[in-house]
Amino acid sequence: MIERAYRALLLIACLCALAGVLQAQTGRTITIKVRDGKTGETVTPSNVHVRFNHQPEARGDWVDQKDDGTIEVKVPADAKAISVRATYESSMEYYVNCDMAKQKDSSIEGWYPVADILASGIAIPNDCVRVKDAAKVRGEVKPGEFVLFVRKRGWKEEAKEY
Repeated sequence: MIERAYRALLLIACLCALAGVLQAQTGRTITIKVRDGKTGETVTPSNVHVRFNHQPEARGDWVDQKDDGTIEVKVPADAKAISVRATYESSMEYYVNCDMAKQKDSSIEGWYPVADILASGIAIPNDCVRVKDAAKVRGEVKPGEFVLFVRKRGWKEEAKEY
């Protein structure tokens, strides 16, 4: 009787330990902060498209957009790289990510290492502001944070579509 109770207790302890390990592996979260590339002010996008590991489709079940404009993303266990794009005007237009702002095709997506974001945080390069003003816009980044600098599309980018 005592041996049976001991085995049951040991089994429960092992299951609790396993559940804790699984929770720690799946509990990885990245906080995305979308900022205006010229002013550094918080931007609340209509929607955010998050992709992992160069997958062709964005999935919304990872994303939780908060009222303060921050976005929490649950990171899949196999995630190595992340790409983020934000939309405005009821999700009809994509912001230009400021790390691609000077490219001929500003719709190209940048990919960032998930491990670096979780360990120390990343703010994407900001090519939407002059070099001398960059320090005014740049903020502090904490581990687990991804700061996305954006700007609305200009008339040249709009004209390329037509």
